[in-house]
Amino acid sequence: MSEELPVRVVQDPSRYFTALPDEMAQGPDIVVSLDVLAGERIRARLYGPAVPSEYGTEHRADLTARPADVRAAAARLCRLWKELLVGYTPPRGNLPAVEYPYASLVDLRSRPPGEQWEIVEELALAGKQLLFGILLGGSDPRVHRFGAYLAQALSGREGLRVRFDSELYLPWTMVCLRPDDVPVPTGTLRHQDPMTVYPRFLGYRHQIEQTGGAYPCLSRRREVPDVLAVSLNHDTRLDRKDQTRAAEVAALLAKGTDFVERTTRSELRRALSDAGLREHLMYFWCHGDFIPNGAHRPSLALRLTDRTAMVDAHTVRECRQHVEEGSPFQPFVMLNACHAAMPAEGGDPAFLGVALIQAGAQGVLGPQIEMPQVFAAEYALEFLTRYLRGSQTAGAISCAVARYFADELHNPLGIAYTLHCGMDARLERAESAESFT
Repeated sequence: MSEELPVRVVQDPSRYFTALPDEMAQGPDIVVSLDVLAGERIRARLYGPAVPSEYGTEHRADLTARPADVRAAAARLCRLWKELLVGYTPPRGNLPAVEYPYASLVDLRSRPPGEQWEIVEELALAGKQLLFGILLGGSDPRVHRFGAYLAQALSGREGLRVRFDSELYLPWTMVCLRPDDVPVPTGTLRHQDPMTVYPRFLGYRHQIEQTGGAYPCLSRRREVPDVLAVSLNHDTRLDRKDQTRAAEVAALLAKGTDFVERTTRSELRRALSDAGLREHLMYFWCHGDFIPNGAHRPSLALRLTDRTAMVDAHTVRECRQHVEEGSPFQPFVMLNACHAAMPAEGGDPAFLGVALIQAGAQGVLGPQIEMPQVFAAEYALEFLTRYLRGSQTAGAISCAVARYFADELHNPLGIAYTLHCGMDARLERAESAESFT
């Protein structure tokens, strides 16, 4: 007589065959890989369907640049964005006196084109120098040939999906092509027109993400929620309605969602320690800064309303260390805090974005410079409005938003936001998205 034996499934060895690997099944158009080898050497590799092939193999070169020099040039580029753009004060003249116009205004169409062109042109030259003068500089003809293939791939059609899988955390969206690589857009032939410069910036031209070896695993579950779970983690002292549109961002996040607001470090720690934490979007609106770690390099940390101890990568790892694989924690995270997307001194193992991705986040979006609060709130409202519709990926939206601010409002600050992973992250919506349009 047959008898049905009790069965308890403790593993799912076939999950990779019964579940689709989600958007990561589609590879990027261009992949640039930079590995730091022994002896402080950098090995660069370039491949992807949008890259001109060479005998059917990837392009590869051992660069003559040293990581320390590349990181110093990257830090200088970020500093220039702050000094020349955010910190710009026009000389006294016939124009109305506006102190720090590029930090206090979002719509910059009233600024003189020549003034904007001079600032943006210098930033573009610094971004070009980082890529072609420092990273791909030197006299080695193999490096020059590698740079030529890279320029050819990046200067082709716009809107490509570009991944920088790099141990060097560089401000890739603020890196630029050379003037000869990019044709002047139609209708922008006037002398000193900033619109002739924007197409050189990679963050304006393409969808960009940096992975750095911390990419979500392929076993991610594709979830179509009935109601989105959204959190606002913020410092309420930044919510000054008379200065920013932060209140509108909060209202947008709470509209039709399972909304949670956290204002203290202890609230955030309790949430992160919950193995069952299931959020689809986490938004941070707070201050970010680099904190000293004794003899070690400083690391990025955020401070919420209570402003006690700061929240850093170690905080995330301590809270999530007991959580086993398969956790429902798979949010897209927007860190709208100064420097939130730029680790100190390059490949910082204590980088907050990497810690969140290793904990399960699909991707992390944030600024690479000290971002003015007025613009940061406007950027969040524009990006999140589009992302909550669930019709586009984060990579497509970040590129479109950077173009919107540059083209429509003549403000280049959107280019300073970047993605760490998450280029293909998209909200799956079960209900109609009409209420989010």
